[in-house]
Amino acid sequence: MNPITIAELKQRTGADPLEAAVAAQLQQRSEKTTRKGDPFLELLLADAASQFALKVWSNHEQFAEAARLAPGVLLRLDGAWTRNQYGIDSSKWRFRALDDSERSAFLAGDPAAHERQEAGWNLVYETVAGLRDPRLRALGRRFLADFGDRFRRSAAARRNHHARRGGLLEHVAQMMRSAKAICAAYPELNEDLLLAGVLLHDCGKLWENNYPEEGFVQTPALHGEMLGHIALGIEVVNKIWRELFDGDESREWLAVEPPSDEVRLHLLHLIASHHGELQFGSPVVPRTPEAFALHYLDNLDAKLEMTRTAYQTAPECSPGVFERQFPLPANLVQPLPPCAETPELPPDPDRLL
Repeated sequence: MNPITIAELKQRTGADPLEAAVAAQLQQRSEKTTRKGDPFLELLLADAASQFALKVWSNHEQFAEAARLAPGVLLRLDGAWTRNQYGIDSSKWRFRALDDSERSAFLAGDPAAHERQEAGWNLVYETVAGLRDPRLRALGRRFLADFGDRFRRSAAARRNHHARRGGLLEHVAQMMRSAKAICAAYPELNEDLLLAGVLLHDCGKLWENNYPEEGFVQTPALHGEMLGHIALGIEVVNKIWRELFDGDESREWLAVEPPSDEVRLHLLHLIASHHGELQFGSPVVPRTPEAFALHYLDNLDAKLEMTRTAYQTAPECSPGVFERQFPLPANLVQPLPPCAETPELPPDPDRLL
C-alpha cells in the first residue's frame, strides 16, 4: 500500500485499528523506562507537514534494531494504528528503511504544503516589493536575497504551531494578510513598518529552528541555542542595515522622513517586544501601536494554527468536545458553522412613507 502522511494518520486513526503505512524521518530517539523499570524507546517521527511520537516497547520484535537507529534516517512503518489519549500506537507494526524511489518521493514533500508555501512566498515577495518606505523595502529585499532559501525551510517553532519545514514562511505570509486587513481598519498604523516587522520579527529562527537542505529534522545551531531568536533577529537587522547604508543607494535616503535611524529603532523595537511580556522572553514590552499590533497578530495566528491542528488530531471526549491539546488552555468545542441562509434585503424606505 502507498504510505499516507502523518497528518492523514492523525486524522484517520481512532479506537478501531487502521491498516496503513506511513513514511517518516526519525527526528529524535529517546531511551526511557516505565514505572516498573522496563526500558522502552520513544521515536519522534516527522514528515513535511507534521510529526508524532511512537513508543517502542521492549517486547517489540524490532526493539534492538530501533535502538540503533540514527536521527535523520528515513523509514516506512506498516501497522494497524490506533489513537488514544496518549497518542498514536499500534500493537503490531514493523519498520524498514525507505528505498531510493520512496526516498525521492518522501523528500519532495506534501504537494498541498508545497503549493501553500509557494503562494506564501509570492505574497511575501510582492509585499516587500510594494513597501513605500525605500529603506524598509531595501532591507526586506536584501533579507530575502541573502537568506531566502533558509527562510523558506525554517519552522516558526519547535513544537505547538507551524513546527514544520516552511512553517515560518506560512506564519509570516498569514500575518501579512492579517496586517493588511488591520491597517485598513486602523489607518493610523504605519503599514510599512508593521509589514517589515512581520517579515523580520522571527528572522532569528532561521538559526534557531532551521532544517537542512533535504529532510524534515530540525537542526538547531549553536547561535540559536546560546542567543535565542530575538537577539539574533536584532543582530541580523542591524547587520543588513549597516551594509545598506555603506552603499551608494543610501545617499538618496538622507532627506527621507522620518529619519533613517528612527525607522531602524522602531523596527528593532518590534522585534524586541513581539512576545508581548517580559515573562515570555521579550526584553521590552510593546510601546508603540505597531508593536501592540504585531504582538497580537503573532499570537492570533499561532493560536488559530494550534486550534486548526487540534480539531484535526484531538479525540472527541464527548460529542462536539475535543480533548485539550497543550498549550491550549482548555478542551475545544466544535466551532459554529456560518449561516447558510441568504439574508433578506432591507425594506425600501420609500415604501414606508
